[in-house]
Amino acid sequence: MAGAVAAVLGLSLLLGSTGGSTGPPRDSLREELLLSPLPSGDLAATFQFRARWDSELHREGVSHYRLFPKALGQLISKFLVRELHLSLTQGFWRTRTWGQPYLQAPAGAELWVWFQDSVTDVDRAWKELSNILSGIFCASLNFIDSTNTVTPTASFKPLGLANVTDHHLLRYAVLPREVVCTENLTPWKKLLPCGSKAGLAVLLKAERLFHTSYHSQAVHIRPICRDASCLSVSWELRQTLTVVFDTFSIGQGKRDWSLFKMFSRTVTEACPLVSESKIYVDISSKTQENELLEVTPLPLSVHEASVQGDRRTYAVYDLLSPSLFNVSRSLNVQLKWKRPQDSLDLSTPVLHAQRYVSGYGLQTGEISTLIYNTHPYRAFPVILLETVPWYLRLYVHTLVITTKGKENKPSYIHYQPAQDRRRPHLLEMLIQLPANSVTKITIQFERALLKWTEYTPDPNHGFYVSPSVLSALVPSVIAMKAEDAEQSPLFTSLFPSSDGSSYFVRLYTEPLLVNLPTPDFSMPYNVICLTCTVVAVCYGSFYNLLTRTFHVEEPSRGGLAKRLANIIRKVRGVPPL
Repeated sequence: MAGAVAAVLGLSLLLGSTGGSTGPPRDSLREELLLSPLPSGDLAATFQFRARWDSELHREGVSHYRLFPKALGQLISKFLVRELHLSLTQGFWRTRTWGQPYLQAPAGAELWVWFQDSVTDVDRAWKELSNILSGIFCASLNFIDSTNTVTPTASFKPLGLANVTDHHLLRYAVLPREVVCTENLTPWKKLLPCGSKAGLAVLLKAERLFHTSYHSQAVHIRPICRDASCLSVSWELRQTLTVVFDTFSIGQGKRDWSLFKMFSRTVTEACPLVSESKIYVDISSKTQENELLEVTPLPLSVHEASVQGDRRTYAVYDLLSPSLFNVSRSLNVQLKWKRPQDSLDLSTPVLHAQRYVSGYGLQTGEISTLIYNTHPYRAFPVILLETVPWYLRLYVHTLVITTKGKENKPSYIHYQPAQDRRRPHLLEMLIQLPANSVTKITIQFERALLKWTEYTPDPNHGFYVSPSVLSALVPSVIAMKAEDAEQSPLFTSLFPSSDGSSYFVRLYTEPLLVNLPTPDFSMPYNVICLTCTVVAVCYGSFYNLLTRTFHVEEPSRGGLAKRLANIIRKVRGVPPL
């Protein structure tokens, strides 16, 4: 009887996961690992886990979740979220030495959300949503408020299926001081259907991931087309994690690496719930006659793709292939360099930028941003987003944009002034970058004096300013072909190219650390200590004199023993006691 009940229960769960039909399931899962040797000699490892659900969460009453996390699904339904993008990053991606990133994120925590047009109070939904995400990912997203939230008009367009033009439904915030640690990684891994028990997730060992030069984990939720006709909508959840290993320290001075050296683990099997599980190793070389890399074991296949305006070659390991684990029970991909370390040419990215603060004293200063276009003959526009806290009062009339010694007027500019203790500065500009040029943007500011309760516990460390955001369609050197998102690798389908002549790039500059006029917090401490000491001594003595009661104690004659002793002393002729 118990066996029959268990069989019926299992059948009901199976029917519930497939929507009550015997057809294919309505959700699917893909996992992917991309290993890319960087020009500087480091190694970037990018994990992507993609769950697709053929369901309309806003219309259907969904009560059963199979692969899509229930916590995020209910969040989308309750707050009518159209798109959600969250990243938690430790470190800074060095574009100039590491090359163009596949998925770059700013240092700290970044959150931007598109809401449905049926949301009446966007600010309230944004506040409640950030508080719930703070609890889900054990992050300090509850510190997101109106003082660090902006509404960009051109920088952050929807990445999924949407034709939204009302930018008032968008909210964007960055916490550059957020520290990422294992308590953020653990809930992120729990959202995976297999957790960290099987598949590529077994490599996510916190001890190794946080001993890297760069660590970034993100969650991207967006609606996509269900098929080519795009008559129905599906929901896509992408969990991405990017780390950069210092191969010189791992390989004891050599750039050779392996999965076991980096993660202290190897891959033993694929997640049983996935429909695709692959490992891609970038083996591209500029000279086709003499390859630079040697990968072991030999890959099952080789994939060529146009990525970020360049043609790349990848060795592919399919974890679902039965022949992969025939020789050994585990997969330990190894890479060796055939040439010395100094034979690799450092190629400069087409678009990169840097940002810094100049000036002296604690009253005024200047923010400078340098944008580099290294393309030899193509010019292209770039959208620059600047978010500056309210306590740095910008002088907009001092905004200067120069390129090759000449003034460069922006084609579009949107500025929203800050309000003290209510909202930050927002500056968006569309700037044309000439070929092979450096564009410098400078603006002056004045530091405000905060209230003593508004300073952080370590005010002398400084205050962080959110990084600048650059969005551009960079011209491609080669012709890029449009590929099917379901058939192409995951690292090429998050930002699909609109045409074959350009590709989309979003870059972030360094966060700034600015010192503000800070009072001497040790002086109040000294005053408090001195005052308490004086009050304790003076008032304590005076209070003791006022409240003490004095009694005169008369001398007693003594007891029986004393009288006997005096009698004996009198007989002996000794003076009494």
